[in-house]
Amino acid sequence: MTDTIAVFITWTTYGTWMPGDARGWRDRSRGEQLPRPLLERWCREQMTGETVLLEPHDRETVENACREHCLFRNWQLYAVNARTNHVHVVVASMENPQKVCEQLKANCTRRLRQQETPLFRARTWTRGGDCSILDSDKDIELAVQYVVEAQDSQ
Repeated sequence: MTDTIAVFITWTTYGTWMPGDARGWRDRSRGEQLPRPLLERWCREQMTGETVLLEPHDRETVENACREHCLFRNWQLYAVNARTNHVHVVVASMENPQKVCEQLKANCTRRLRQQETPLFRARTWTRGGDCSILDSDKDIELAVQYVVEAQDSQ
């Protein structure tokens, strides 16, 4: 258990954002990293499946799966936004943030495979996810604003 007020979680679909990417990337132990084209190329060559992009109906399924899972777990969901190649969630939970991320991803995968037009891939998501602790109401407000409003303006 933690004293976390909320967590801003982002995870990407498989094959869409590699370590070394020119748009920027995060190393799990060292944080933000500069582009490394050779690393990105090597990672792309190691892929064992095809790149996954979410269609509009997939995005709706992912958002609904996050809402339902948060309701089931009694977590406070502040915002969710599924994009073509990534998902943002702002959620309050007493669970470990990585555990919350993994549970949301697993539930989304299950729901994507059960939808009317199933999305079956060996890997749907990249490993892990980025979890930023939000320890003030202002931080939560800014994260929610980013998730809800800023995604469509980029």
